[in-house]
Amino acid sequence: MKILVVAPSWVGDTVMAQPMMRLLHQRHKQLALDVLAPPFTLPLLSRMPEVRRGIVARFGHGELKLDERQRLARELRAERYDQAIVLPNSLKSALIPLLARIPMRTGFRGEMRYGLLNDMRRLDEPALPQMVERFAVLALERGSQVPRPLPLPSLVADSVNLEKVIKKQMLTLNKPIAVLCPGAEYGPAKRWPAEHFGALTRLAAQQGYAVWLIGSPKDATIGEAIVAASNGGCVNLCGKTSLEDAIDLIAAASLVISNDSGLMHVAAALQRPLLALYGSSSPVFTPPLSPLAQVVRIDIACSPCFKRECPLRHFDCMRKLTPAAVWQHAPALPRP
Repeated sequence: MKILVVAPSWVGDTVMAQPMMRLLHQRHKQLALDVLAPPFTLPLLSRMPEVRRGIVARFGHGELKLDERQRLARELRAERYDQAIVLPNSLKSALIPLLARIPMRTGFRGEMRYGLLNDMRRLDEPALPQMVERFAVLALERGSQVPRPLPLPSLVADSVNLEKVIKKQMLTLNKPIAVLCPGAEYGPAKRWPAEHFGALTRLAAQQGYAVWLIGSPKDATIGEAIVAASNGGCVNLCGKTSLEDAIDLIAAASLVISNDSGLMHVAAALQRPLLALYGSSSPVFTPPLSPLAQVVRIDIACSPCFKRECPLRHFDCMRKLTPAAVWQHAPALPRP
């Protein structure tokens, strides 16, 4: 059995697709599973044992690039896949499986995809409240119930690469590590304030942690603001590591504190003790999938709003979530 999965375009969503891949392997004992994904998520796929090969889809968000899609489809045609599972709901995401002549093309109804998908499913949102469940049901026969509990995401860390990154970034592992992930690609409404992260850094340092900030190049400025707010009490690695390096640095942490972001889902999949900070988004829909994760939020009427920026301009869902309130959920370090 050969299956092509058309993956989402977000790091966190790609992590949440892994349980679906594990279900496919349970269902098909002799399975070759390839994943078509944007180039920036390929390091994640290389850490998933379920994936035989990650295939680069070089299409930016909203780009049709029909000629390039046709060329890629011709290359994939030679693989003779039995099935394609299309996780995004866009029309464009369903084009390549059709052009590659994959006989069974599975996905949810959405954006004029009649004819592109021939195993089209209707999404029952109340029955499948979590994104991970919605992905997982596509691995099953039509009409099947999602097994609960689902398999958890589980990324593989690379200790050899960790040694290289530690040396390159001039870090040490002589203290317990607290990793803070201050970014969130979706928008500022998902980001805890930099001054709160700075105060939290001081609390962590008082308890004996070394603190690393990890994020994308877009988070570098936020990282510098946190360094300033913490009086230089942390190392800003935002924009200085690849996603592959970030995975291994997070795997070395004794504690991760993160906004609802792709790196939050990475930390959960690495089974690190995790405090997940929620404001504008919902832990009902996209929770961290780990028994070691705790969701930390405050209950106010306007949260979650699912907006990129606070529509009421007060940002209370994050501002009133104080560093002291977050830190009280941090697990105590074992005594030496």
